[in-house]
Amino acid sequence: MPFAAETPRPATQVAPRTPPAGEAGAPASPRADVVLAVEALTKRYGSLVAVDGISFEVRRGETFGILGPNGAGKTTTLEMIEGLRKPDAGRITLLSLDAVRRRRAVQDRIGVQLQSQALWPELTVEETLKTFRALFKKRVSLETLLERFALTEKRRSLVCDLSGGQKQRLSVATALVNDPEVVFLDEPTTGLDPQARRSFWDLIHDMSREGKTVIVTTHYMEEAEALCERVAIMDRGRIMAMDSPREL
Repeated sequence: MPFAAETPRPATQVAPRTPPAGEAGAPASPRADVVLAVEALTKRYGSLVAVDGISFEVRRGETFGILGPNGAGKTTTLEMIEGLRKPDAGRITLLSLDAVRRRRAVQDRIGVQLQSQALWPELTVEETLKTFRALFKKRVSLETLLERFALTEKRRSLVCDLSGGQKQRLSVATALVNDPEVVFLDEPTTGLDPQARRSFWDLIHDMSREGKTVIVTTHYMEEAEALCERVAIMDRGRIMAMDSPREL
């Protein structure tokens, strides 16, 4: 059963992920099961080129990382793929659909956790999840989400009363209410303590084991190494390098 509920585990040391044999750092071939193809993607704000003609592919079931400093273009790239910003040039094919022209159809099948997720402070945890679930035809059960993200005991707590880690877990839970095929996580562990970060790493590994494609942005090299089969390093709107963490 997709996205089965399970008891949250204590944080553990996470070994770096290893790509399948023969695939370390290799670009996806035309025969690969490509779930996302980005071609010459560009976004400008006046004279500033925020994303400068980047191209990459992500395979189905892969955990793909975009690593870079603030202002590198990571969030803008994700927002164009997710349909939140319109690119100035380039092409995005996601789940075999034109992500710009078929934006709504794509959004029904993806999950998005924004870098600055806006949660309503006066809603309870349960009310928040119900609100997000109402946006989709396909829905994961409320109890599964609460258990999966260790929020069952907080279901009637107001969002404004949650700790930072609990708010972050709730934010990611809202991205999974529709059992998405592709999950976008924009710096999901920023501001968390080391134990909470590693607990999130466990959750992301679980998504991958369930067959979900996960695309995550991060500032942290060790996070990219622990989670991702391949990593694109961005700076000043360009992809400077792309390979497996081991090769990089």
